[in-house]
Amino acid sequence: MPAADTSRTIITDLSQLDPEGSYTYADYLVWQFRERVELIRGRLFKMSPAPNLSHQKVSRELSRIFFNYFNKKNCQVFSAPFDVRLPVSRKKGQTTTVVQPDLCVICDESKLDEQGCNGAPDLIIEILSPGNSKREMRDKFQVYEEAGVREYWLVNPQDRVVLIYILDETGKFVGLAPVTDEDPLRPTIFPDLDVDLMEVFR
Repeated sequence: MPAADTSRTIITDLSQLDPEGSYTYADYLVWQFRERVELIRGRLFKMSPAPNLSHQKVSRELSRIFFNYFNKKNCQVFSAPFDVRLPVSRKKGQTTTVVQPDLCVICDESKLDEQGCNGAPDLIIEILSPGNSKREMRDKFQVYEEAGVREYWLVNPQDRVVLIYILDETGKFVGLAPVTDEDPLRPTIFPDLDVDLMEVFR
């Protein structure tokens, strides 16, 4: 387990941080305030303290489906809060992107440690909430693509639709046709997993 850098000041209140500052994972380790935050290319993003009811219900149902499917399989499923450190835009060799996806699937066990995941998950699912900013959504899309996430789902409970992006052979995300609650949904990288969106969005 990496120890917090004792030369760094322990931060106990979010207000002690410069919202326009640039931070690293080493900084992140000494933050001891209650608020949940993410780092994207060194920039601080505050997460919603309590996702709304629709978000919670969708997250619960997707977690159930994925945990049941991957039980006794080689891949592992994790839900937020779970730190994922991505190897993008490093600052003097230090990690500057730490995110907490709503759900992720990791098939390479070597990426897992006591702090979470160090590297790109195979599948990431983000559930949209009213608090998500357009900049946050854009930046996450870019870092997930750059890190090599094989498949990325953006779930919109309000519109009852899922946007799916697949990493192609050139390392770029390709968007598939939007999937509604009337359509069958299967992860491209796990084609025998059926997700019933009517159940997810009910």
